[in-house]
Amino acid sequence: MLTALLVLELCAIFLAAPLAAKGLPIARAVADTLVLAVLAIVVMLSQKWAAIIVILLGLAATMGSFPLGGDWSPVSATMLRRAGEILAFSALIWVVAHAVYAPGRITFHRLQGAIVIYLSLATIFASAYSLIWELSPDAFANLVAPVGGPEEVATMLYFSLTTLTTTGYGDIVPLDPFARSLANLESVIGPFYLAITVARLVTMELADRRR
Repeated sequence: MLTALLVLELCAIFLAAPLAAKGLPIARAVADTLVLAVLAIVVMLSQKWAAIIVILLGLAATMGSFPLGGDWSPVSATMLRRAGEILAFSALIWVVAHAVYAPGRITFHRLQGAIVIYLSLATIFASAYSLIWELSPDAFANLVAPVGGPEEVATMLYFSLTTLTTTGYGDIVPLDPFARSLANLESVIGPFYLAITVARLVTMELADRRR
């Protein structure tokens, strides 16, 4: 399931999102549904009840935002949807991180888990940026006001990944104080995550070989 989740995340971020931005919105919808389904299965199989509760709340919020979007204000539906995405992927990181950093021999599945965590971090920050952008259309320079199109998801994923990897092309610049604060936080977390993960995995592998 972890392998399937990794493949689906890669396809959703690097294939489905650009296709949706090019005018094929069904691609993103299908990819998101598959990712959320496998994500839920992974967390359920972990048997960590706290994480299961968090992901159920996240999925309920995400799914509930769509039928309620017509009755509620657009802001309420947006907040519910983004909060659900953040909760769901936070639960996934919680479960996968426990498996990645647990003592024992380093396997290919641990490396897959480390990549899943990295991509999930980018997705969480992308959801947070999307929320800020939708609540404050002038939050980012060089971007027009959001209208709810599929290209906006790809835009925020792009900005999130360039910030997480500290690439920083400079074509999108955060102006809102909260957007700037999140961008600073993400740019710090990205290198630290890579450094800590590599150090931890190497240390565990050496310790396992000494036994």
